[in-house]
Amino acid sequence: MRLHTLTMLIHQATIMRSILSGLVAATFTPFLPNEDVNLAAIPKMAELLYRNKVSGAFICGTTGEGFSLTEDERRRLAEAWKDANSGRMKLVVHVGHLSLPVSMALARHAQEVGADAIATIAPCFYKPRCADELVEWCRHVAAAAPDLPFYYYHMPAMTGISITAGEFLAAADGRIPSLAGIKFTHENLEDYEKARSFAGGKYDVLFGRDEILLSGLKLGATGAVGSTYNFATPLYSRILHALHSNDMKSAGDSQTNAQDFIKVMTEFGGLPAGKAMMKLIGLDCGPVRLPLRSLNAQQEDGLRERLHSLGFFEYASVA
Repeated sequence: MRLHTLTMLIHQATIMRSILSGLVAATFTPFLPNEDVNLAAIPKMAELLYRNKVSGAFICGTTGEGFSLTEDERRRLAEAWKDANSGRMKLVVHVGHLSLPVSMALARHAQEVGADAIATIAPCFYKPRCADELVEWCRHVAAAAPDLPFYYYHMPAMTGISITAGEFLAAADGRIPSLAGIKFTHENLEDYEKARSFAGGKYDVLFGRDEILLSGLKLGATGAVGSTYNFATPLYSRILHALHSNDMKSAGDSQTNAQDFIKVMTEFGGLPAGKAMMKLIGLDCGPVRLPLRSLNAQQEDGLRERLHSLGFFEYASVA
C-alpha cells in the first residue's frame, strides 16, 4: 500500500511539472469556403505562433468553435496540430463535450497523439448543481488521459455555471490526480486570486481575459490563454517586457491599446471579427460556422479602417 501510494505521488509530481507559462494562443479552426476543416492551413498557423514566441496552442476551445465540430474533426485537428507543431510549443487539446463518454474518448485520443495537456469546459445543458458534481464530471474526463495534465476550463459567460474557480479547486483537491489547474476566463479578479493562491499556489491558474491581462499578471499569473494572441502577440509582449522592467506606464499604455482594438473586434461580432483579423494580417482561416456569421466584404473593410485608425497594424503579427 505504501509503495503504491508513493508511486502515485511520483506520477502526479511528474505530471505537475508540465506547467504552462507565457502566452498560449486559443487557436481558430481554419475552414475552407464550404466550411470543411482546412487542415492544410495549420502548419502556417503553427509557424506564425512559433515565430512570435507564443508558448502554446490551445485548440478546439471557444475560439476554435469546438462545439461546432464533429468528434472526427476534433480528432483530425489534434493530429494535424501535433504534426505541425513538432514539439516546438505546448499543445493543449480542449476535449469538452456535452456527452461524457465522448469527452473521455477525446481525452484518450489527445493522450494517444502526444498532446501536452487537456482541458474541459463544464457541461452546459444539463448543468452540475454544485462543485462536487462538477468535479465528478472532470474526474472522469481526466481519468481517461491519466498521463496528461488536466485543466478545468472556467468560463461562466458561456456555460452559465456560477460555481467559482475557488470552489472548484477546494472540491477537486486530492480527487483528480492529474489536475494541473484552471483556464480562468472571467472578470472576477477576487475569485482569480483565491484560485491562484489556493493551497499555497499549488495549481496553475491560466488567465483568460486578454483585455485585462495586465491585471492578471499583477495578481501573479504566469500564463495566459487568449484568442488575440494569434494576431497581436507583439503588443502583449510589450506588456510582459514592460512589467518585467517595472515600467508600469508602458505596460498600462499597451494594455489600453489592446482594450481599444478588442472593443472594435467585439463591435464587429467577436469571434467572426477575430477570424477576419487573421485574414487582415495575411493568414486566411476561412469562414465561421452557423450559428455564427462571417463578416461580409463591406464589414471587413469597415473593420480594417477602424483598426487602422487605432494603429493596430503597427503592432500586429505579420503572417
